[in-house]
Amino acid sequence: MTHATDASDSSLETASTKREYEVRRADLPLSCPTPEQKLWDSHPRVYLPIEQTGSASCPYCGAKYRLVD
Repeated sequence: MTHATDASDSSLETASTKREYEVRRADLPLSCPTPEQKLWDSHPRVYLPIEQTGSASCPYCGAKYRLVD
């Protein structure tokens, strides 16, 4: 059995490969890396406050997130 963050799960994208990500309210709460990304080679998951300003940056990898709806 594999875990959702397993390196062998080809349905997950590699974490922090883009510099900017678009996020929808349906995706909240926002974390970096997101649940759709692998954790095995990334930094610890951190939750980012994006609701009030519409944008957030990860303090670990610098990825930028923008709320689009």
